[in-house]
Amino acid sequence: MSDTPLFNWLNERTAGVLLHISSLPSDTGIGNLGAGAYRYIDFLCASGISVWQICPLGPTGYGDSPYQCFSAFAGNPYFIDLKPLVSEGLITHEEYGHLAMLPHDHVDYGAIYETLWPLLRTAYERFKASKKDSLLDYGSIRKFRKAQGHWIEDFALFLALKENFGGCCWLDWPSEYRDAIKAKSEKHSKEIVDTSDAHVFYQYLFYAQLAQLRAYAGTQGVEILGDAPIFVALDSADVWSNPELFQLKKNGQPKAVAGVPPDYFSADGQLWGNPLYNWAVHEETQFAWWIQRIRSNLEFYDIVRLDHFRGFESYWSVPAGEETARNGKWLPCPGLKLFEAIRKACPEAKLLAEDLGVITDEVNELRKATGLPGMNVLQFAFGGEADNAYLPHNYDRNSVVYSGTHDNDTTTGWYQSLDEATQDHIRRYLGVSGDVIAWDMIRAAIKSSALLAVFPLQDLLSLGNEARLNTPGSPIGNWQWRYLPHQLDQLQSGSAAYLREQLKLYGR
Repeated sequence: MSDTPLFNWLNERTAGVLLHISSLPSDTGIGNLGAGAYRYIDFLCASGISVWQICPLGPTGYGDSPYQCFSAFAGNPYFIDLKPLVSEGLITHEEYGHLAMLPHDHVDYGAIYETLWPLLRTAYERFKASKKDSLLDYGSIRKFRKAQGHWIEDFALFLALKENFGGCCWLDWPSEYRDAIKAKSEKHSKEIVDTSDAHVFYQYLFYAQLAQLRAYAGTQGVEILGDAPIFVALDSADVWSNPELFQLKKNGQPKAVAGVPPDYFSADGQLWGNPLYNWAVHEETQFAWWIQRIRSNLEFYDIVRLDHFRGFESYWSVPAGEETARNGKWLPCPGLKLFEAIRKACPEAKLLAEDLGVITDEVNELRKATGLPGMNVLQFAFGGEADNAYLPHNYDRNSVVYSGTHDNDTTTGWYQSLDEATQDHIRRYLGVSGDVIAWDMIRAAIKSSALLAVFPLQDLLSLGNEARLNTPGSPIGNWQWRYLPHQLDQLQSGSAAYLREQLKLYGR
């Protein structure tokens, strides 16, 4: 391996706030790319924050997790700001008003499913009837469709067929439709064609609105840091249209699935169930699909966090049909070859490595060779000895420190759940009383040597476990938390100047 890392971009001390789009305020039942997002960027700017970290933006299915999406390339139509469609006459004020009945303090995904999809379809039908090629300043939909041709036709047809077959997994469709090549050659009904075109329209809106939001963020000195899950969902357009890229049987069922082995936290390991990559085919194609995916991510984000980075060195393969992840085995990946291909195609890419969990020397060597910054989580730091890698005095500068991630409890909720000995360790290490523990941890992150410090908005608001966004392993109640506009207003008036001062004091 060369001593010069492939990527070497994190060279300034900065700070970011973690908040998923779904948690923004809006009057459509879920956060979106509209006024709430612009207001949030203004808060970040006023506070001296230069990075906004979000979770994956893909269209979600059962369970509503942004880490199990129908496509690695598409955006979630739930995040479309509908107000511009009202101004253009594609949705009436009365129709839009129905959305105001949805909750404002949390996301009710069932109610959104029943309310938002019919409204989007109505907007599409009116746009279609207008025979226009563009909307507002979003550009030509025909040109957009052509530019995204490497994925969007497969994705749109996939969702149209899924709707036609009652929403079930593609593996349960009639045989002639399980084969994407055959399905694409079929003469489809007008309803399927119209539904497919509607999904192209939704992506046109999403891409345009996200591009405008990202441009505005740039004018305010804010970069958007997004998340790319290493694996894709089995029930996705990616697997349906590219089966050769995955370890599948002839009937489309996975030969083996992804997970992680048993460890201190889980006696059975974690069985994720995602199909595994056929890395030999990816190598034969010079990693074309991965390069397209990273390029697509870079259309969404300024910085991309690669989830489960250790899975690029070797992955835990569990035979399909197993009920736990116990009986898996580690198998090798192309590792550095993949990142060399990405570096050649996307030399300016800013990538982060999510390298949490049990990390081997080989994984550390891969991360150092790529140059990707790794992650430190303060909630993992306490209750042990001084050599704990997550304690701030042990950080590598080329890393990101988090008070907590989207998978952790809020800092206040976490602290309250700890035993007295661990709480005492935290207080002694940080030299604090623990009365405002969320801000104590934020200050610890800011003071640390890690070049990027990130904290969830919930910690800035000092919220308890009622504001937790996700509990891994819990199938319900996740991805629902939202803040209300007055909470951000109070935070800005009461804390923005102090936060800016702290960041300046420690060179961020």
